[in-house]
Amino acid sequence: MTDDKDVLRDVWFGRIPTCFTLYQDEITEREAEPYYLLLPRVSYLTLVTDKVKKHFQKVMRQEDISEIWFEYEGTPLKWHYPIGLLFDLLASSSALPWNITVHFKSFPEKDLLHCPSKDVIEAHFMSCVKEADALKHKSQVINEMQKKDHKQLWMGLQNDRFDQFWAINRKLMEYPAEENGFRYIPFRIYQTTTERPFIQKLFRPVSTDGQLHTLGDLLKEVCPSAVAPEVPMPEVCSWLPTWLLASSAEGSHLPSLWRDWEEDGPRLSQQGAENRRNQSPGTETRVSG
Repeated sequence: MTDDKDVLRDVWFGRIPTCFTLYQDEITEREAEPYYLLLPRVSYLTLVTDKVKKHFQKVMRQEDISEIWFEYEGTPLKWHYPIGLLFDLLASSSALPWNITVHFKSFPEKDLLHCPSKDVIEAHFMSCVKEADALKHKSQVINEMQKKDHKQLWMGLQNDRFDQFWAINRKLMEYPAEENGFRYIPFRIYQTTTERPFIQKLFRPVSTDGQLHTLGDLLKEVCPSAVAPEVPMPEVCSWLPTWLLASSAEGSHLPSLWRDWEEDGPRLSQQGAENRRNQSPGTETRVSG
């Protein structure tokens, strides 16, 4: 399944058209024009917004600039969540482009972690990769890699280089044929309606009687209220990390599906579905290792 490059490329090159606007109370020396950017779903906001930062700093005084942060309709955007996850959780039912507000002061200490450098993003990313490999391979694969392999994996994500990233990530997605899958499927189901930000449990790809588990099996066990009879989920769990992998950063993400089931009943909202059709190639359900 790791050879299905067309699917992997479609997921990797998924983009969200976005309009960045400077917060109205920021002090500027002249009018700040909006800045438009196609954001990669698999990356992080603080990793791909250097141009946004430079654009707005041009109209501001140096003494009025502190740490940049972003918000959408009053909600601060967590830099350690992948961009696609943030959009699916907060804006999948809104019209495109995604309108994000840029701030340079009044950092929301209670809501966001500070991100002083890209080294912090790299540390977070590699921590998630190691956590996922502990579930899949008892950390054997990641521990056998050299430091240069870890760096190549990170640089592939940072520089949006599909081939560079997958040359290393492929190793994290393989398992012996006789094992029928990983030890456990690394996944996270993010929620917008409770205080618990995500659900994460141990889940094996194969049942005790040897049957391959599907995505529907996982949802029935972890969040049964999210499973609707009219929404087929035949995908085998052990295939999902390979077919739908966008990034090894955050386990698996089922954010928009959960949101729509919770708010609109067991169906995808019409507007949300329309927006997903209008986005650049990508996938609604994202599973990574």
